Amino acid sequence: MKDETMAMAKARTWQLALALLALTMMVALLAPSEAEARPENQRLFRLTLLHFNDGESELLAADEFGGVDRFVKLARQQHRSAARFGADIMVSSGDNFLAGPDFSASLAAGPPFYDSQALSQLPVDAFILGNHDFDFGPDVLADFIEGVDRKPTNPPFLSANLDLSGEPRLAALEEQGRIAPSTVVTRWGRQIGIVGATTPDLPAISSPRNVVVDDDVAGIVQAEIDALTADGVDIIIVVSHLQGINADLELLPQLSGVDLMVAGGGDELLANDDTLLIPGDEEDVFASYPIYADNADGVEVPIVTTSGQYRYLGKLVTFFDADGNLVKIGPASDITRVSSIAPDVTGRNLYVTRRILKKVEAHLEDLATNVIGTSQVDLNGVRGDIRTVETNQGNLIADSLLWQGTELAAEFGIDPPDISLANGGGIRNDSVLPSGPVTELDTFDMLPFPNFVTVVHAVPRDQVKEILENAVSRIEDVNGRYAQVGGFTMEIDLDGTAQELDEDGNVVVAGSRVRTMTLDDGTPIIVEGAVVAGDGIDIATVDFLARGGDEYPYRDAAFTTLGVSYQQGLASYISGPLAGVISSADYPEGGEGRVTRQ
Repeated sequence: MKDETMAMAKARTWQLALALLALTMMVALLAPSEAEARPENQRLFRLTLLHFNDGESELLAADEFGGVDRFVKLARQQHRSAARFGADIMVSSGDNFLAGPDFSASLAAGPPFYDSQALSQLPVDAFILGNHDFDFGPDVLADFIEGVDRKPTNPPFLSANLDLSGEPRLAALEEQGRIAPSTVVTRWGRQIGIVGATTPDLPAISSPRNVVVDDDVAGIVQAEIDALTADGVDIIIVVSHLQGINADLELLPQLSGVDLMVAGGGDELLANDDTLLIPGDEEDVFASYPIYADNADGVEVPIVTTSGQYRYLGKLVTFFDADGNLVKIGPASDITRVSSIAPDVTGRNLYVTRRILKKVEAHLEDLATNVIGTSQVDLNGVRGDIRTVETNQGNLIADSLLWQGTELAAEFGIDPPDISLANGGGIRNDSVLPSGPVTELDTFDMLPFPNFVTVVHAVPRDQVKEILENAVSRIEDVNGRYAQVGGFTMEIDLDGTAQELDEDGNVVVAGSRVRTMTLDDGTPIIVEGAVVAGDGIDIATVDFLARGGDEYPYRDAAFTTLGVSYQQGLASYISGPLAGVISSADYPEGGEGRVTRQ
């Protein structure tokens, strides 16, 4: 009996020894990747910053990568992992939704929008207001924000340089704390201040209506930083949507007290040499992750961002001392692709898949099966073409504006338009639509924004030239203001002077690129750069441009919005006067010579 007891004791001893050995090996295995969490750094505050931007309603994966259901799954996994070793926060740096086929499902169903519901599943601490968040106007943005419901505390939407007092619903959300210039997040007893900023170009590129934008971004952000630090907040993160990381690189040297920056709006891809990227993205890498620049204090600050559409999640691992000074960046800092294939498969969040994406897919299937016509020719909507040269798809869209304006003129008691202008930035499919069936979904792909067909009345001919000069002033930048035209032809000379405008749309440098303009009935409007005297011109366009978007110098000219979206106008034009046939005779590849160059 004694021998049996001793044997059992030895067995237990061996079991304990093996268990201890297994535990030691586990710690050793964890040590290389999580060494920064070990005792030698235990006095440092580890903060993991998870970030993304420009989701832009790309809820469904177009290929093996992306998809908001996988993105939610990955973000939650990263959130739990970061919380094991320290504190973590998560931010979105703007453009949280965007017009297009996916978002049309939300508009059809009504709030809470599918985008709002999906984002409610993320552990986000703050959203930044981007320009596309205002594309449908302040009321739809208010619907969107109200639909983001993450208890116990709903995350705020941030921007320090927006005055919302002229918009009652947004002002009410600000009063409730759902919109704010900044927020403070507490983790492990440490306070982290997050300050938001939105591009000063907002009125020119979106539809904020009565929202007033302060273009002194540096001054107003610094004031917010100063207020936070005066309250004892010693870790400051500036999260912005300034349309590109270069704008953040210009802003940072003007700011004191900033520890981290997150950019948005530019879709720049930051990645390291060993980062696993989506195939094809290797040539698009902007810089390493993170990049660094000095703030106004001469302190080196890391700046991060990702490309959008829920295809990457950024993770910046940081360490701060007791005084809130950034000590170092952890080696685990990098972006992670959202993948459905080996070696880094991310599963789906089934709630998002079943409760949200299935409904979006059903809506898109309805759009995709509604054939409204047939094209005999490939239609070119490639971004680099639609913003620089005449294309047959651009001509089709310009003609649809001219037709719809003419069709509804009598009903609204206005003169029919003489010409039409469609800005290339409002045409978004960025592809060549092959000849064959044209569906309602195709028209949404081409024209996704909430832009309405509009007629601007009796524009003086001198001002028409200024408008056309604006349309061709930044061709070299592949800028969205470039116009696809209907009802006239024009000749341009890119060696001429590019027009420049002030912030009020007044011409400060006269352009000389537009050499001729002739209406389709043969009436000359511009000859060898000189305007021919005569009656004003009625212009069919979209309300975004009529209100001064893309810096079109209409300068408060009278206009009438006709209550039909430009997407609806295009669909009606194809199924109506074209009788469902886009012919190669009417819309040949390469266009008809409406815009030529000297």
